[in-house]
Amino acid sequence: MFEESWNTDTSALEAEVEQVASTRQPKRERAGRQPLPDHLPRIEHRHEPEGCTCGQCGKDLVKIGEDISEQLDVEPARFFVHRHIRPQYACRACEAVSAAPIPPAVIDGGMAAPGLLTWVMVSKFMDHLPLYRLEQIAARSGVTLSRSTLAEWVGRIGVALQPLADRLAEILRQRTVLHADETPVQQLDPGRGKTLRAFLWAYRSCDLEQGDPLVLFDYQADRRGKHARNFLQGWKGALMVDDYASNTPSRSWTNSMPGSSAHGSPPPRVAAPPRPSTTASNAGMQSSATSGMAVTPSITTRWKMLSVLLRLVKRIGCSPAVNARAAAPPPSRACSQRRNSTASSRLPG
Repeated sequence: MFEESWNTDTSALEAEVEQVASTRQPKRERAGRQPLPDHLPRIEHRHEPEGCTCGQCGKDLVKIGEDISEQLDVEPARFFVHRHIRPQYACRACEAVSAAPIPPAVIDGGMAAPGLLTWVMVSKFMDHLPLYRLEQIAARSGVTLSRSTLAEWVGRIGVALQPLADRLAEILRQRTVLHADETPVQQLDPGRGKTLRAFLWAYRSCDLEQGDPLVLFDYQADRRGKHARNFLQGWKGALMVDDYASNTPSRSWTNSMPGSSAHGSPPPRVAAPPRPSTTASNAGMQSSATSGMAVTPSITTRWKMLSVLLRLVKRIGCSPAVNARAAAPPPSRACSQRRNSTASSRLPG
C-alpha cells in the first residue's frame, strides 16, 4: 500500500510539473546585434584568397558574392604637436623684413591647441573626470600636464567663453515661457579644508515654443530669489518654478507663474506689479513683491484632498463639480475621526 501511494503521488507531481512547464511562456529570444552607426568612418580590409584558381580542379574562380562583417574600434586620446613655421623674408633694396602673422589662439602664448583645450573641458565637465586623472592620462603618453596648468586653462577658457554665455542668456530671455530651478553643488573652501554648499541655477526654454532648446546655468553662492531676479531683469513672461519660498519674489516681474508640473501643482494666476528695488533685503523683497499682487489662495490646501485624475480634470476645466469640491475647505479633524470610527465599526470580528 505504501509503495502504491508513493507511486501515485510521484505521478501526480510529475503531471503537475509538466502542466506548469507547458503553460509557461516561451523564453523571449534575444534581439540580434544592433547595426553600427552609419556616420562612423569605415576602414575596409579586403581579404582575398591566396590564389585565383580552384583548389579542387584548377579552374579559374568567379566572384559570386562577398561576406561583410564589421567590428567597432576606438582610438584613444592621441597627443601630437603642431609646428608653426613662419619664414622671414627681407627686401634687399630697403632691408624691410616681412613674415606671416601669428595664428590666433585661445590662450595667447600658450602651448595648448584648441583640440587639447576642448579635450580638457569635455573630460572635466561632460565626463566628470577630475584634473588629476587627466594628468595621469597624459603621463601615460609621456606628456607632462600639471594640475596647476590644467586649472589655469579651465579658468582662461571660462573667460573666453563668457561672451557666448551672455549671448545665450540674451536669446533665452527672448522666450515667453522659461523653466527655472536650482540644485546644490559642493564647493571647495580653500584654507579651511572644508566644502561649502553653492547652487547652480538652471534656466531652460520651453519645448512647446519654436526655436532650438536652450539651457543656461548660473552659478551662485546661495538659493535666494534675488539671483533669479537679477538674471531675469527686464524679462516678461511665464516662469515655471517650484513652490520654494525664495521663488516667490520672481512673481513680481512675470506675467504669470505656472506651478511646477513635477510637483503636481496647478497653475496659479498672478498679476504683474512693478518690479521691486534691487537694494531691498530678502524679506523686504519678498513682501514688496507680494504687496500689489492678486494671488489666489493656497493651491496646495485646496487640492491636497484630490486624486491625480481629479486634478487633471480640474486643470482642463471640464467638471464644475470638481471645481466646487476643490474650493471647499478640507474636512475637520473631528469629521475625520468620526469617519474612521464608522469605517472601523463595519469591519468584521
